[in-house]
Amino acid sequence: MTKVATFPETLPEGLNAAEVEAIVRGTHHDPFAILGPHHGQVRVFAPQAAEVAVVTEAGRSPLSRLHPEGFFAGDAPPGAYHLAMKAGDHEWEMGDPYRFGPVLGEMDEYLLAEGRHHRLYERLGARPVTHEGVAGVAFAVWAPNARRVSVVGHFNAWDGRRHAMRKRLGPGIWELFIPGLVPGEIYKYEIISAHGERLPLKTDPVGFAQEKPPETASIIHGMPDHDWHDSGWMAARAERQDRRAPISIYEVHLGSWRRGGQNELLDYDALADLLVPYVVEMGFTHVEFLPVSEHPFTGSWGYQPIGLFAPTSRYGSPEAFARLVDRLHEAGIGVILDWVPAHFPSDAHGLARFDGTALYEHEDPRQGFHQDWNTLIYNFGRREVANFLQSSALYWLDRFHIDALRVDAVASMLYLDYSRQEGQWIPNQYGGRENLEAISFLREVNERVQQDHPGAITIAEESTAFPKVSRPVSDGGLGFGFKWNMGWMHDTLGYFRRDPIHRRHHQHDLTFGLVYAFSEDFVLPLSHDEVVHGKGSLIRQMAGDRWQKFANLRAYFGFMWTHPGKKLLFMGGEFAQDREWNHDQSLDWHLLDDPLHKGVQSLVADLNRAYRDHPALHRLDCDPEGFEWIDASDSEQSVLVYMRKSDATSDGDAPPVVIACNLTPIPRYDYRIGVPRPGGWREILNTDADRYGGSNVGNHGLMQADETPWHGRDQSLRLTLPPLATIVITPA
Repeated sequence: MTKVATFPETLPEGLNAAEVEAIVRGTHHDPFAILGPHHGQVRVFAPQAAEVAVVTEAGRSPLSRLHPEGFFAGDAPPGAYHLAMKAGDHEWEMGDPYRFGPVLGEMDEYLLAEGRHHRLYERLGARPVTHEGVAGVAFAVWAPNARRVSVVGHFNAWDGRRHAMRKRLGPGIWELFIPGLVPGEIYKYEIISAHGERLPLKTDPVGFAQEKPPETASIIHGMPDHDWHDSGWMAARAERQDRRAPISIYEVHLGSWRRGGQNELLDYDALADLLVPYVVEMGFTHVEFLPVSEHPFTGSWGYQPIGLFAPTSRYGSPEAFARLVDRLHEAGIGVILDWVPAHFPSDAHGLARFDGTALYEHEDPRQGFHQDWNTLIYNFGRREVANFLQSSALYWLDRFHIDALRVDAVASMLYLDYSRQEGQWIPNQYGGRENLEAISFLREVNERVQQDHPGAITIAEESTAFPKVSRPVSDGGLGFGFKWNMGWMHDTLGYFRRDPIHRRHHQHDLTFGLVYAFSEDFVLPLSHDEVVHGKGSLIRQMAGDRWQKFANLRAYFGFMWTHPGKKLLFMGGEFAQDREWNHDQSLDWHLLDDPLHKGVQSLVADLNRAYRDHPALHRLDCDPEGFEWIDASDSEQSVLVYMRKSDATSDGDAPPVVIACNLTPIPRYDYRIGVPRPGGWREILNTDADRYGGSNVGNHGLMQADETPWHGRDQSLRLTLPPLATIVITPA
């Protein structure tokens, strides 16, 4: 047995018993002041070793054990060194973290303290680096109110005494370079609060990978390393995401779009093999992923994230997620990512009371606790928190080439009284209900996205009438590219739930949206939120018997794709998924064996192609000049007739498109409508066509406009309006 040295009465120069004891107990606030090279000596705390020696080019110098729990010190030659250790028959060598200088520079410290370090992810987190000629990992974490912060993992037996970090006093950043550490190791931060409380081990807020849930440790990974092949897409991205472009979005939850034969999750690569060709075949221009940021609770669908810089490991590595994005880009498909800066879960390993104080959240629950979701609300007025969130947004655009961020729950950010009763909220400095700090934060994020990543956009999920959400900051707006039109979704879905016999009293549910359709640049969303929590699938929400349900859904899609605004449809809706969405199961792809379900899928693909191929259906989506009512007054027969128009294109004149919706199960024959042009017209899409599962009532062949004035126009057509259907006609 190795003899343990007694604690000497006289300690080497610069040491005292209290400081040695603080190192041994893990309570010293500044380990670099004690450990490492000092006064010609090397001091090491190595409770795992019985013997320690310093190894240099000049040779090997054993250190004396000054404390029975593993504090060693001794003379050593100057210059670079590493440590040789022994315990029983086991011998090993390792670097000494306490011989290295800081990794972060003074400019980092200044920008971090100012909250203006826009590439925070390049300095914080766990980064494999070569520092002072030695390979290892540099750790950095913000915890200004902590007494001590340590890196812990299997590499140090989760002993927080062994890798205590250096504190940078200005911004409150703790950092440590650990030589010899390699990617793949798991780690957390052990934090002692200002009051001496040892907090639950914390995941890295700027960690780039995490263990697969339910495990919660961060993984040393560094930023994703991927050789991108999407230069063509990136060069054309701005044009493809412009308000005048056709944008049709397929919303996807990666864990339940498709699964394996035993209901197992597919990884990013397997999903890419299936998803990319499917989206291309269906004619969608974009996919939107429900949040892929790491989240502990699968049932949150990603909307309660903890790893804002880490793609979820449920489906593979960060590089695999990058490959998925790259393959979509190579196929001409844009990628939108749901991003959640509004709130975060209170899990002990996350951001909640991160350093023992309300660091990321507000101390007062009237500001810092979200009653609807039992989550915590970010303190947007704290510059370091705003910087952290902004850096997360930029990280996904920078390192994963994400094309757009759909910002979740914007309404909850804008209002201090959101979902609160009187007395449960604190007014702003002017006595109002607007969250001025959140508004400032959103504006800054949107401007930074546009500045740093031209062609990338942001999309707001915002359900109120807050003004100018999708208008430039320079015009007093929030600066989003688009806003979800929640009012349109609510009104129109409510209409199609009604029995057709009652619809004549509710025509305004379909027409009211045009009153404000151009007040913002809108996306029309039929999202995941409409097919959960007992609402049933879209097909189940349609009125009538089985045939009428399918006819109603087809007519609804026809109305949606020809209505002003970009399009968004949640997965499964495109083939009339019958069962309410379950995040733990695959979609019911076997339904495509049924002609009615297959017909809906074929219709959505054709609608996407018509939307893309006819400029009148997309170029003026966001401009009032692109829409004109022909007749919105025939509520008794539940018929709507309207026109979509374009401006001139590079190919010259773009013809108008006329749409007629008959939303009763009664066919209308010889139904006359006014049209803007004389001559021949043809039906280019009919949601009642037999190939879609309909009754095939419609207008076959060429139709000739006559000179009978109608609807204020000099010429008109006599049409057959199929039952519960939308038809689209254009000049022949």
